[in-house]
Amino acid sequence: MKIIGIAGGTASGKTTIAKKLKKISEPYGKVAMLRLDDYYKDARDKSLEERRKINFDHPDSIDITLLIEHIEALKQGKSINKPIYDFVYSVRSEETELVEPSDVLIIEGIMIFAYPELINLFDMKIYVDTPDDIRFIRRLKRDIEDRGRTIQSVVNQYLTTVRPMHHTFVEPSKRHADIIVPEGGKNEVAIDVLSTKIRSLLKHAQNK
Repeated sequence: MKIIGIAGGTASGKTTIAKKLKKISEPYGKVAMLRLDDYYKDARDKSLEERRKINFDHPDSIDITLLIEHIEALKQGKSINKPIYDFVYSVRSEETELVEPSDVLIIEGIMIFAYPELINLFDMKIYVDTPDDIRFIRRLKRDIEDRGRTIQSVVNQYLTTVRPMHHTFVEPSKRHADIIVPEGGKNEVAIDVLSTKIRSLLKHAQNK
């Protein structure tokens, strides 16, 4: 199984690229996807107000041990029950999603290149590089429409944790990337090049 990592700042277009690559590549082989966001540590023992104060942009907020366990299980040909994170209430959902072994595994998330124990697992590392102002506008729109947040709460979170953690952990991790993609999911040229590479990996896996 080949593992592809897609990193980049919040709302940079990582998920869009990951979904497009998965859809384009699936006719050629089995492709699975994991989102780092689903591996946030469960905080249901805290009040909703306390959960809102969690620094979700710090590496410590992720259950990296569980993620690596799941990656290793998939590499061994075992299915996993991937957690699903509820961003409205900031807790891990009681429901899970079955993910079966595949030829290619795509993992996307803002900090996936910031973990030393994770970085060496990737066969290809992609960093999505989108301007800060575009990312903030996308995040503001998403959090208000999809997560029931207020404008003020989104702005406060961006200034106190999202932006400083981006400059501390996410942006520096770009040096690990094999490929840097400007403008996220709208970069059709990059998506075409990446999908060609993934199809090559799938073809190689099937010929073994």
